[in-house]
Amino acid sequence: MYALAQLNLLYNYLSSKKKREQCETFDLSKPNEVPYVTIQLPVFNEMYVMERLLDNIALLDYPKDKLEIQVLDDSTDETVTTTKAHVERLAETGLDIKHITRTNRVGFKAGALKEGLEIAKGDFIAIFDADFLPQPNWLKRTVPYFKNDKIGVVQTRWGHINRNYSLLTRIQAFALDAHFTLEQVGRNSKGHFINFNGTAGIWRKDCIIDAGNWEGDTLTEDLDLSYRAQLKNWEFKYLEDVETPAELPIVISAARSQQFRWNKGGAENFRKMLWRVIKSKNISAKTKVHGLLHLLNSSMFLSIFVVAILSIPMLYIKNEYAHLRDYFYVMSFFVMSTIIFFVCYWFMYRNTYGSGFKKFFGYVGMFFTFFSIAMGFSLHNSIAVIEGHAGKKSEFVRTPKFNIRRFKDNWKNNKYLRKNLSKNVVLEGLLMSYFGFGMYSAFIVGDQGGDFGLFPFHLMLFIGFGYVFFKSIASKV
Repeated sequence: MYALAQLNLLYNYLSSKKKREQCETFDLSKPNEVPYVTIQLPVFNEMYVMERLLDNIALLDYPKDKLEIQVLDDSTDETVTTTKAHVERLAETGLDIKHITRTNRVGFKAGALKEGLEIAKGDFIAIFDADFLPQPNWLKRTVPYFKNDKIGVVQTRWGHINRNYSLLTRIQAFALDAHFTLEQVGRNSKGHFINFNGTAGIWRKDCIIDAGNWEGDTLTEDLDLSYRAQLKNWEFKYLEDVETPAELPIVISAARSQQFRWNKGGAENFRKMLWRVIKSKNISAKTKVHGLLHLLNSSMFLSIFVVAILSIPMLYIKNEYAHLRDYFYVMSFFVMSTIIFFVCYWFMYRNTYGSGFKKFFGYVGMFFTFFSIAMGFSLHNSIAVIEGHAGKKSEFVRTPKFNIRRFKDNWKNNKYLRKNLSKNVVLEGLLMSYFGFGMYSAFIVGDQGGDFGLFPFHLMLFIGFGYVFFKSIASKV
């Protein structure tokens, strides 16, 4: 079902490319036409990127008398002092910028955004995480869309300043590019629910209030508020052509914490939003299906993990009980889902890297590398999904930033990196061995020289869990 939904989104995406949309503008010479904007920068212990963030935001080209910047600083280290000093220097240039701190971190990021909203001057609220670097014309390219009173959010596409830093960053970029092209455009072009991505987007303040404001009861407060707003009939606008560059996690422990938060948050939001979506009388049945599959997308990892674990016993059962073989042949039909993903992701990849035989050959390698490493994360992410569906609460764990342009060679000195190995690493090492046994089994089962039908699957699982296991060990050495 999920694969078929992706195929439908591909059709929507390609259909949307045939339509040319007029870019909205407003006249800066008419002050009454220029709305007041508040920029919120939620930060927590961002020693390595704070200076870069503030200097970049100060370059935004927008009338200063219509712009307010809130630095929502929940930091607990020395960056509180350095950030305050930097903010004061920028304020001396005439910029309306404030350093706002809290005595507690209730609600984490959602709590900081909510408290900042209470004193925000702007009718529109732009939000940027600490590692995002919007272009100077970012507000001019996004704010005019709010001329449509039904628009509650304008979301822009994430770019990646360190896409080619390593295999890990290339894989993350590959996955995010699919989300920010195929999925966001495919849903938005047909009026299905999309999500504000937590950063690089701008909200209508009235929309936030009408939807019930920020809530900190899930780890993905952005997805939560997005669905509550769209259930209230607010429309979202996704701008694929407006890229907002950002930094991808460069070490596997940082990628782990981000993946855990996103996947658990997705499951938490499915639990929270399921009946609201089903019972809504404002949306079509097709939008409901796409919405529920969107909320369930993190649960794909649980499905992958269960299938992976059972695949080796299945290999022996298939060859031991001949009368069951026909059932296994029928089940092989579901390999179609992988083919569908392969086709869908190619169109996304082609957008970024171009077409041609050489590019397609590179895509084939990247696709199977991506799939292998995604499966290597399936144990870690399945635990996150189970916790989310079970309602187990956990702290918001931030993703450490690095500013790799300055600290590329000594990232191991980053003070925010977790020092301890994840408890799952040992299990991931054992699973690597388990799927190595699965490959060996292909040679010894059956009466006619082996059964290699699942060999590629087990090879990918072996590579994926091996990559995650050895990368996790190496990052601590």
